Formats: sequence, structure tokens, C-alpha cells
Amino acid sequence: MSSEVQRPDDSPSTSGGSSDIEQRESSVPPEQEREQAQPKKKETKISSKTAAKLSTSAKRIQKELAEITLDPPPNCSAGPKGDNIYEWRSTILGPPGSVYEGGVFFLDIAFTPDYPFKPPKVTFRTRIYHCNINSQGVICLDILKDNWSPALTISKVLLSICSLLTDCNPGKISIGEPNWLPCPLLLVSLQICICPRLEI
Repeated sequence: MSSEVQRPDDSPSTSGGSSDIEQRESSVPPEQEREQAQPKKKETKISSKTAAKLSTSAKRIQKELAEITLDPPPNCSAGPKGDNIYEWRSTILGPPGSVYEGGVFFLDIAFTPDYPFKPPKVTFRTRIYHCNINSQGVICLDILKDNWSPALTISKVLLSICSLLTDCNPGKISIGEPNWLPCPLLLVSLQICICPRLEI
């Protein structure tokens, strides 16, 4: 019998040891990857919230579009400019019996994702002389500002604008605000424009 006893090789092989370490390191994600993963979750929450707002406002706007197409307000029409449901173009005919009778006025209507909880932005594209509409086409109308309500619709807004064209309201002018035309000057301007049409 041989007196030699085989000793087990306690020293780990280089290849086997390194592969075990690599496996353990690869199973634990680096700290940088963990930090990068957290902002992605936040972005997902923000985008889903924005998507929910867009969905709510888009449904409401689509509903109003269907209503105004079937039953438009007198002397008014409105609808999207193109594929963007949030950008509309409106046409208002000058109310009969007013100084604007026979005129055609174009307006821009811009909805926000917060609609109908916030009012749309409505501005005249056509140049108009009115004591409640400034030179930039901005309309001084209470329901487009502090008195806005989600119960209001774009049809009601257009009706209010037509009413404003019929009856100028000097009390609603913001005193000291630039680009607003005083009513006396407004009337003089309208008379100059209209008088040449009258027969003497």
C-alpha cells in the first residue's frame, strides 16, 4: 500500500473563482441603474396624469363640436382649424340692427388641457373697433375671465360675444390698460366708415 495520501486541492481554480464572483456582481444592479429607474417612474406618473387631462378635455370638446355642428348659435359657426381639436376658428356675422351688420368677423379659439375647468382663449383675428375689444383682438368679457364656469360652452361664449357686438359696455373697460379704444372714438370711427354708404 502506498503511504502517500492525496490531499484535496483547497486552492480554488482561477477560472472557477472569477466566474462565481462575476455572477454575484452581475446579480446586483449598480446604484446608478437604481437611481435612473426612479425618475422613469415619476415621468410615467406625470405623463399618465397629463394624458388623463387631455382625454377629459378632448371628450368635452368633441361633444361641444357635435352640438355646435348640429345646432349652431345664430350668425355663428365654429370648428377645428385642422387635425388639432384644441385649435378652433370661428366666424361671426355682424348682428342685424347693430353697427356691425353685414360684417364678417373671424376669431381664434384656443382650448387648454384644463378645459372646461379653465376658459378658452378667444381673440378676434378680424380688425374691429369696439370699446370691449382691444387692438390685439383680446375680448374684455367676464365669462372669459373670473366668471367662467365649467357649465358654460363655446356656443354660449359666442352668443355672449354677439351680444357684446350689439351693445357696447363701457363699464367693462379696464381703465389704463393699453390698446383699448375709447367708446367716443369708436363711434366716430364707425360713422366715418358707414357714412359714405348712405344716400344723401
